Amino acid sequence: MTKTIGLICGSLRKNSYNRIIAQSLTELDDSHQFRWIEINDLPLFNEDLEISVPETVTAFKSAIQEVDGIIIVSPEYNSGIPGVLKNALDWASRPRESAVLSRKPVGLIGATPGGLGTAFAQLQIKQVLEAMQVHVLPFHKVLISQVHKKIDSDQKTLTDEQTKRYLQQYLHHFIHWIDHTPALD
Repeated sequence: MTKTIGLICGSLRKNSYNRIIAQSLTELDDSHQFRWIEINDLPLFNEDLEISVPETVTAFKSAIQEVDGIIIVSPEYNSGIPGVLKNALDWASRPRESAVLSRKPVGLIGATPGGLGTAFAQLQIKQVLEAMQVHVLPFHKVLISQVHKKIDSDQKTLTDEQTKRYLQQYLHHFIHWIDHTPALD
């Protein structure tokens, strides 16, 4: 059965490494649908705004509800989660009793020019998602280090075949896992 996978990029930069990696997912699998879920227009989370929720927030939440699973592809800033991604997750967690990400299957991927991948950011993202009662794909990590050597900077495409194969395997595991994700009680 065809799945619809939402892609959230934790970087706002138009040609960020992580956006290129996320775009490559759509090129590695043509049997499923992918939808970008943009976070760049979300206002800073403020409970006062929940009285009259901004349209950008409503559209963001609707986009999450319409997909079978989400893959977050995010850089690491100062050994942690990018502020813009944390802001988006905060919006997705409210109101708590009807949070759109609760019980939603989520996968994590991260790329960085550094040598450690995005291990610290992914730990923080997982911590936030756990507090939101989100299912995160277990036992599979994609921590792409030295990403600048794996991308054609002119074409803005992933060129490293080993990374492509790894992403394809991850995507296969994630899509298979969506059907087997247990409901939280």
